[in-house]
Amino acid sequence: MNSSATVAPASPPTAAELGRVEAVYKKVGWRLLPILLISYMIAYLDRVNVGYAQLGMKQTLPFSDAVYALGAGMFFFGYLIFEVPSNLILMKIGARKTMLRIMVLWGLMAAGMMFVTTPTEFYVIRFILGACEAGFFPGVILYFTFWYPSVRRGQVIAIFMSATALISVVAGPISGATLKYMDGVHGWHGWQWLFLIQGLPASVLGITLFFWLDDRPEQAKWLTGAEKNLLRYNLETDTDTSANSGHSLGQVLRDPRVYVFAASYFLLLGCAYTIIFWLPTLIQSWGVKDVLMVGLLAAIPNVFGVAGMILVGRNSDRTRERRKHYMACVILTAMGLGITTLTTGNLVASLAALCVATVGMTSATPLFWTAVTEYLPKSAAAGGIAFISSLGALGPAVIPSINAAIVKATGSPTASMYAVMGVYFVCGALLMAAVGSAKKSSAAKAH
Repeated sequence: MNSSATVAPASPPTAAELGRVEAVYKKVGWRLLPILLISYMIAYLDRVNVGYAQLGMKQTLPFSDAVYALGAGMFFFGYLIFEVPSNLILMKIGARKTMLRIMVLWGLMAAGMMFVTTPTEFYVIRFILGACEAGFFPGVILYFTFWYPSVRRGQVIAIFMSATALISVVAGPISGATLKYMDGVHGWHGWQWLFLIQGLPASVLGITLFFWLDDRPEQAKWLTGAEKNLLRYNLETDTDTSANSGHSLGQVLRDPRVYVFAASYFLLLGCAYTIIFWLPTLIQSWGVKDVLMVGLLAAIPNVFGVAGMILVGRNSDRTRERRKHYMACVILTAMGLGITTLTTGNLVASLAALCVATVGMTSATPLFWTAVTEYLPKSAAAGGIAFISSLGALGPAVIPSINAAIVKATGSPTASMYAVMGVYFVCGALLMAAVGSAKKSSAAKAH
């Protein structure tokens, strides 16, 4: 069934139905968010576990820091090429079939990382993994627009994206324990077991999502007729206040602000993954050599990140303000990184500063996507979200390699971290400019 099939307009809900609006959205949230949250946790884990695997891979494979950085980044080149087509396909065939294809294929490829033996194989499989996973994140963001009006979307996206911080809480300990205790079991290295154990769950979840999700509210058998009508009415009356409402995808892609959004996301994502990939090595530089302890310490900042992300997203929805919240988050991240760098050698102070940086880093991304979904017209949301996401995904393919080059040239990570701090300020200024100019255009259009 085509998920975008035309249905009759919803009728205005009764006063009694309006009185149950919070209960209806809570029901929707409990149906959709837990399984999507778990799926994104697995997706994120498969994307970043190479940061822990490299602690073992460098000991058993001929991989330099440069090879590792390029291989980690190749994922995002595959992501770039297939992201927009995947979201356009989702609009035609629905989320269920799209997520089935994406998750089964990426789970198999993530597990296949265990067979890597050469740099070339590392590059190729990381590229294919990115191509397989492409479309999952922008697909879910698009999927939320089928269920939630803009006024509710900020907190929903924040909850969904808290998966990155939640999985990071357990990823370190699980990865560290796998590297330490599974090494040598059945003749496989610990990093091989890590890829196998953490890869295959995605395929299982893909099959589960196919049977659990509904493409649109009107297809949900677990909703009553009145509940379906209420959801559809709220979506149909959700005012499209974007400066380019009604525009086609082609017209949106000629909008300079779309590229400003993409540039901000390029820098934001590139810096975030630089920190994520660098984190295990950073903790080792504090004098922590046991891989299990590295994983346990890496989990602590993400506990604070989860709480910060939800609270910031909730406050942003309450105030209907995105740009200042976003700027505050990137400033917080930069300040935390600066203190972390200055206190290197003092484990407690460095870890505390890293907690501060993680709150800002994890909270910024859902704010960004809430601002994007409010800016893009409904008529071009599918392609626009995927286009911005795909261009931004080049950040992790480029910036970690630049970071590695700076470290190699200077012999110290200090200069590269100061560069990352500066880039955070730039990506904040870009979003401030994009959202600010968009509001002016919308106000001028209204008059």
